[in-house]
Amino acid sequence: MKWLVSLLGAGLAMAALRDVFHTLWHPTRHGGLSRHVMAGLWKLSQHLPFRKRAAGLAGPLAMVTVVAMWAGTVVIGWALIYWPHLPGAFSFATGLEPAQHGGPVNSLYISLVTVTTLGLGDIAPAEPWLRIVAPLEALVGFALLTATVSWILEIYPALSRRRAVALRLSQLQRNDLQRDDPWSRLDSSLGASVLDDLGNRLAGISVDLLQYAESYYFHEGQDQTSLAANIAYAMELADRGRSARNAEVRLAAALLTTALADLATVLDERFLHSGGAPHDVFRAYAKDHGRNGG
Repeated sequence: MKWLVSLLGAGLAMAALRDVFHTLWHPTRHGGLSRHVMAGLWKLSQHLPFRKRAAGLAGPLAMVTVVAMWAGTVVIGWALIYWPHLPGAFSFATGLEPAQHGGPVNSLYISLVTVTTLGLGDIAPAEPWLRIVAPLEALVGFALLTATVSWILEIYPALSRRRAVALRLSQLQRNDLQRDDPWSRLDSSLGASVLDDLGNRLAGISVDLLQYAESYYFHEGQDQTSLAANIAYAMELADRGRSARNAEVRLAAALLTTALADLATVLDERFLHSGGAPHDVFRAYAKDHGRNGG
């Protein structure tokens, strides 16, 4: 029975490590439980009466929840490994009565002290195999801390890139004073350069959403920095560019259209599941982020 409990603990710890690996390091970066947690909190925020404020907190809160879930599962898993072997397989500091320190609370204490690498030394493993297992937990705790910091440092640059693209689209739209005349500004080498730049940036957003799927669940507070609010204008520019007389503009518009189609595919397959055309996907994207998709 002792070893069954220890094996259950090892299984919990391995499940947490697998989720960390799939979320942060697997090529698809498609975590299991962590992805469900983030998607669930995002959907919950859509049904709260203060939707905009809740949506703004959904992404950061989801990341904190996922990290707490990883840490908690690792701590409980190792505590279950230790618990059946308390107190006999451990040595105790002077003044501690081993018979009074054999319960689940003490195993949690040992696990917490070990995973945080505090190493207080009042209760230490005495059995040879436990002297190997305990440092492994400390190593996992250090790796988990490093992974969490790396995760945060990766997510926010991706968010900055997405918001920069949205702001650029907003700036173009606010300066598009002659939208009724498609030849006025777009049908030129400068127009081709603008369309080409947008296509490149949107391709980068597609990669960011594939690599950092968690970034989808971050809500922008202002329309000017919301890709969901401005992506329809990129579709409009691509449509206008394909009818241009300048060959460079037509080529840039075709590339932009392809970049938009790829982005729509990523959004639909990973998050929205609408099965529609790019225009429909972007409308669903805008709606999911509380915007008017146009």
